[in-house]
Amino acid sequence: MFLFDAHLDISMNALEWNRDFTQSLNDIREREKHLTDKPDRGKGVVSFPEMRKGNIGMCVATQIARFVKPDSLIPGWHSQAQAWAQTQGQVAWYKAMEEAGELVQITDFPSLQKHIALWKNAESTENLPIGYILSLEGADSILSLKHLETAYNYGLRAVGPAHYGPGVYAYGTDSDQPLSQKGKDLIREIERLGIILDATHLCDSAFWDAMKIYHGPVWASHNLVRNLVPHNRQFSDEMLRELISRKAVIGMAFDAWMMIPGWVRGKSTPESTGLKIEHIAEHIDYICQLAGNALHVGIGSDLDGAFGKEQAPGDMDSIADLQTIVPILERRGYTAQDIEQIMWKNWVDFLERAWGRE
Repeated sequence: MFLFDAHLDISMNALEWNRDFTQSLNDIREREKHLTDKPDRGKGVVSFPEMRKGNIGMCVATQIARFVKPDSLIPGWHSQAQAWAQTQGQVAWYKAMEEAGELVQITDFPSLQKHIALWKNAESTENLPIGYILSLEGADSILSLKHLETAYNYGLRAVGPAHYGPGVYAYGTDSDQPLSQKGKDLIREIERLGIILDATHLCDSAFWDAMKIYHGPVWASHNLVRNLVPHNRQFSDEMLRELISRKAVIGMAFDAWMMIPGWVRGKSTPESTGLKIEHIAEHIDYICQLAGNALHVGIGSDLDGAFGKEQAPGDMDSIADLQTIVPILERRGYTAQDIEQIMWKNWVDFLERAWGRE
């Protein structure tokens, strides 16, 4: 089945992890096998060949560059200007991949329709470009509202204002503070430009503040259910209901500690916990039951988002294994139409509403 993955940190992997996504997964792992600078070295699951193998012809691909103050316990760039420069390098890499025929940028609904038709009608997807919508995860790199407009002009179509900790515009995971005036101004500019607001990573206070002032299209590219795995990173039932009321789609993330309770990062393993891809179905079921339909769930895997096989389901060797979600949902009684909606069509329907028929 065609698959639309709404969250992949591809350029971060290319520039900061120094991974050549055009190579086979085996070659990427082989080149990293003696490296120890990051815990996921040699354990990545994403490459362009594997995406094609898994019929993942469309994704939301991020720019990401966090700004941190001197007392920060989390890593990041030491100035907003450095963060901006990092995101510009990421854009340059995406453009290089477009020129090489590996990727094609999607910025409006007609180009999305054309791209999906190309994939669905092709006899072979082996050499097809993968479509990507450019997103910004954490808005720290936006030096000014003028920079946001500049980013829109080079194709940015979704923004998550926060990431982890205190941000320039909004507080994110493992922190909490209402939106500042600067954050509110950013949210309003996102709406003015017609950019999708990504609610992922917003702390609770900032989430509700944003919902009060933002009236445009909102999605959550990679988020799971707080009632199943208690943590502020997840959405509460109230937050889920708010998103459902706005016709949002919530992408299912495959980061182990979000999928099952009790996972201790750096200690737990897929083997010790028995974590499998099938565990994601609990989160899918929960949101579908809350919504009363299957129209608000998609895939937003976050695979290779600073973790690899060591913090992913034990039966996932490659991003292509996302295709096993289809039989998992079939066994749970989901209809063929429901499964198609979850695997790709909910994102496309969302974008048709958000972008209209330009």
